[in-house]
Amino acid sequence: MKPRTLLIALTLGLTAAAVCLAGDSKAEQALRGADDAWSKAAASKDLEKTIAYYSNDASVLPPNAPIATTKDAIKKLWGDLLASPGLVISWKATKVEIAKSGDLGFVNGTYEFTMNDASGKPATDKGKYVEVWEKQADGKWKCGTDIWNSDLAATPAPLAETK
Repeated sequence: MKPRTLLIALTLGLTAAAVCLAGDSKAEQALRGADDAWSKAAASKDLEKTIAYYSNDASVLPPNAPIATTKDAIKKLWGDLLASPGLVISWKATKVEIAKSGDLGFVNGTYEFTMNDASGKPATDKGKYVEVWEKQADGKWKCGTDIWNSDLAATPAPLAETK
């Protein structure tokens, strides 16, 4: 191969690779930004903004509770959480990946929230989460599956009294 032809082929190859990487980076940044904005909406206790990040067919899998698969169930779940006395909530993405197809992505990260326990004292939970995001027809990202669980040890259930 002639040096000039080799140089042109190499330049075209590097350009194509740069375009592909820039596209992935742009999508990852968009998804990371959406997740960050969602955390801020929850921190401000804005129920409508918080649930607006879910797709129409979303599934939410909270710890120690049934799966929520309807808009009403998701709204109730978040409404109850955001109304918790003393609530302070936030989460932060640690990994964002976009599928090669460009229409699916996932985010995982860590969360922390504090709310008052039954005696009124602040209790803090820390844990991890995974979200599966779907790119919508309008180009916006919506969360289709959301699951989180605590890093804290489970509290043993009280033993049932025997007669």
